[in-house]
Amino acid sequence: MQIEHDRGLSNLLRSAEEQRLCTGFVFTEGPIWIPDDTCLLFSDIPNGRIHRWRPGSDAAEVYREPSGNSNGLTLDQAGRLLACEHSGRRVSRSAYNGPAETVVDRFEGKKLNSPNDIVVHSSGRLYFTDPNYGLSGRVAVPHPDDPDPVQELPFLGVYRVDPDGTLHLEVDDFVGPNGLALSPDESVLYIGDSRAKIIMRYQVAADGALHDGVLFADQREDTRFGAPDGMKVDEEGRLWTTGAGGVSVYTPEGDKLGDFEMAEHAANIGFGGADFTTLYLTAQTSLYSVETAVRGIAPGSR
Repeated sequence: MQIEHDRGLSNLLRSAEEQRLCTGFVFTEGPIWIPDDTCLLFSDIPNGRIHRWRPGSDAAEVYREPSGNSNGLTLDQAGRLLACEHSGRRVSRSAYNGPAETVVDRFEGKKLNSPNDIVVHSSGRLYFTDPNYGLSGRVAVPHPDDPDPVQELPFLGVYRVDPDGTLHLEVDDFVGPNGLALSPDESVLYIGDSRAKIIMRYQVAADGALHDGVLFADQREDTRFGAPDGMKVDEEGRLWTTGAGGVSVYTPEGDKLGDFEMAEHAANIGFGGADFTTLYLTAQTSLYSVETAVRGIAPGSR
């Protein structure tokens, strides 16, 4: 592990090096810890699988196949798995180990592009990003029921799904919306734009609507490999995000505490383990872990 621009980041890490937990995948994404089963789920997008890794194992088993070429995963308050499916062009929901059903797959009668990442608010509201990476790019894999996917929506949106199932378009001016994360008090939603290489911060209104978007982090001048992608917050409100140069950590005020890069560049991250102090990283062909001195927020626990 190589730490750069260290302005306090090393104090947040207990591992001097990352640990590779398992390997042999094509492009991993969406790590989510499952407290009730003491395991981690993650996506291998091009292979169309969700894998399950258990502590102490050097391999992962197949949890779901086909997965709709899932990307981001999370849990709702009932412990159900939510998945953003690229080729499925939907957000799906399932009881753990159960079959998946569609939450949303269309906006105003048109197919979604390729849902990418998702977070759950304590109200039961869902927020997800819908770029077109699954329609064009290295992880584009046609679905058997949609062999010639066409982008039907003229924008790449960020959406809110209310508990009654109503779908709202919140933001439509991103060029590559990707990872997103809620602050600990849920008053702020961070959204990364991988193509623009920026992270935006939005205020969350009482009804769930997003407003007053401002630039939070700017990586446009950073020439190192990577761009804002998967992100999580810790209990103190620091934002941990993959991006240029590896994983970067920002204070709630937007000051960068540093970044670290591993042998493989991570696309997404997630806290887990018994105390939620282990940072799991999905990095191209492998799954890694880094021990931290902070605690993440368990999905579905708000």
